[in-house]
Amino acid sequence: MSVEYAELGELREGSYIVIDGEPCRIVEISRAKTGKHGSAKAHVVAIGVFSGSRKTLVAPVDQRVEVPIISKKTAQVVALLGDRVQLMDLETFETFEVDLPEKEVASRIRAGSEVEYWEVMGVRKIMRVLRA
Repeated sequence: MSVEYAELGELREGSYIVIDGEPCRIVEISRAKTGKHGSAKAHVVAIGVFSGSRKTLVAPVDQRVEVPIISKKTAQVVALLGDRVQLMDLETFETFEVDLPEKEVASRIRAGSEVEYWEVMGVRKIMRVLRA
């Protein structure tokens, strides 16, 4: 898998973390002070990159956690195939299919459009339309 490791205390809002095997963007992080019998704890609230679901994590700030490696790439839309889109990477010229993204992005996708897609932990997702 394409992940690296970091201490939970080093992460900030806007950073990415893997919770329950899904890459997530941190939207809120708070730290509780060290207690009488233990280390300081961090409370993390994050939104899944692919599912959009809200996930939480409470752990010591010195715990090592997985951080996904995100590859941001551009591609051209070759064809719309119902609920899937065929793309051609503009660097490698590889063609592949991905799921149609959310409605606000999907409504702007046409054959020939240029899009930015992310490859995270072996999964690809269209994030935005660059040129319609």
